[in-house]
Amino acid sequence: MNHDQQLRKQVEQQVQRMKKADAERPTLLAQTIYLGTLGLLLVLPVVAGAYLGRWLDDRSGGYSTTWTLSLIVLGVTVGAINAYLFIRD
Repeated sequence: MNHDQQLRKQVEQQVQRMKKADAERPTLLAQTIYLGTLGLLLVLPVVAGAYLGRWLDDRSGGYSTTWTLSLIVLGVTVGAINAYLFIRD
């Protein structure tokens, strides 16, 4: 009997966990907001790096894309770190 009671208790606990997980499942709107935020965290540093790099290249005179390419790469790195930290939490 003791073994049967333990098994019944474990099954009841699992059922409760499953019901709780089902009740706390995020809605479609919550998932959409999450993905939108993730996209912005990834894209904004890249776009900001491109604009700042372009502005710096225009100020330096002559034809150069050094700042633009460097800051785009930096923006991709910062965006990836932002996305990783956002997903991790």
